[in-house]
Amino acid sequence: MPTIHVTTVIYAPLERVFDLSRSITVHKRSMSHMQEAAIKGRSNGLIEKDETVTWQAKHLGKLRQLTTRITEMRKKEYFCDEMVAGDFTYMKHEHHFKEIGNGTVAIDIMEFGLPYGWFGRLLERFYVHKYMTELLRIRNSVIKDYAESEKWRVILD
Repeated sequence: MPTIHVTTVIYAPLERVFDLSRSITVHKRSMSHMQEAAIKGRSNGLIEKDETVTWQAKHLGKLRQLTTRITEMRKKEYFCDEMVAGDFTYMKHEHHFKEIGNGTVAIDIMEFGLPYGWFGRLLERFYVHKYMTELLRIRNSVIKDYAESEKWRVILD
């Protein structure tokens, strides 16, 4: 099963980064190039433990839906979302946060699997791993931009 590991240093307080990472609005803005929308469940604000959100977006030339649930949460430290329904056979995304002297380290660990047997394994290895890594990096760059500027005030105030 493929695992993606992305580490992002953000020069902003831990609580701000944690909350922006849970923001439905920030996520939508980070994936606007995919026309991503929250169509069911939590559709704005900060997602909490046991809440679900269904995302709809255009990926790989097709409109797709993915429903995730926040299965674990330790405020300011960690949360995990897992697929409830979607195109993967399995998807788990852990979000870890660690305070450093002048900011926060955000660590994403995502595991996923595709159907389609050996063909799915090839897709995972040679295409989807890179594609999903890039989506996480884009998302984190938007979180970083909001957290390190005054933009966060529009989301969290």
